[in-house]
Amino acid sequence: MELKQVRERMAEHLTQNGVEAVCAYPAQERPRRTGAVCAVSVRACQGGPGGFQDYLGERLDETRGVWQELYGKRIELTFGLDLYAPGPGGAKAIQTAFDKLAQALQQVRETGYGIVMPNTEELKLEEPEIVKQGGRYGVRLKASAPSIHMIRADIQTEVSPIMGTEKQSEEMINYLLQ
Repeated sequence: MELKQVRERMAEHLTQNGVEAVCAYPAQERPRRTGAVCAVSVRACQGGPGGFQDYLGERLDETRGVWQELYGKRIELTFGLDLYAPGPGGAKAIQTAFDKLAQALQQVRETGYGIVMPNTEELKLEEPEIVKQGGRYGVRLKASAPSIHMIRADIQTEVSPIMGTEKQSEEMINYLLQ
């Protein structure tokens, strides 16, 4: 997979999750936008060994029902997310979006859950309608708005690769403790 494809997939992921995103530096001309947008770029890419003798772990091959050992290189990517807000909102709109995101991240750190609430411009109201319940009347109001929900996940894992001989296992322990 090329870095261009990685950048495109990150932009698609953000867009699917409520953050309007495009790839930075596209080959074709971009359409003009009226709202805020996030430009996704790859800022850094660093490759290195996967681990002891390039061991990456195991993966279940669901079609055959067997576990496969994976060997290869580990790549660390650093994405750049640049926010742009044309028009009347400009820098203030970006600062507001950033403040909301920062507040949600702080909530995630403190409680394990955070939410970026939508603003009033994102709120979509449907036409009010009169409803009858029993002998009384009321008004039904329907509204929808996008929001971003974040959770903290504390992941623990255990890897127990079968190396072969006791000597190979000792060598791996020595390598890991260096």
